[in-house]
Amino acid sequence: MSFLFGGSRPQLSSAEKIAAAETEVEMISDMFNRLSQSCAKKCIPPEYREPDLNKGESVCLDRCVSKFFEVNMKVSEKMQGEAAQKGGAGGGMGGFGM
Repeated sequence: MSFLFGGSRPQLSSAEKIAAAETEVEMISDMFNRLSQSCAKKCIPPEYREPDLNKGESVCLDRCVSKFFEVNMKVSEKMQGEAAQKGGAGGGMGGFGM
């Protein structure tokens, strides 16, 4: 609804949309890989005794994933706030959430 304030969001070309989507997929894949490696290293012992996760491992993974996303959201909010402050002085958008 930026048209109410006299501006509008520039239209992206098809190639720009594809590039943005590819970048987003790469970022999500990277985040998933970091999450998987970090939580598996922390919660799952290198020697397997059972074919399934036991209750302790399962609870540990659940908490690890929750904390990972909580921290990720806080960092994202902080970065968006800083980008908005920098962009507010110049009148531009920070580029997050496109």
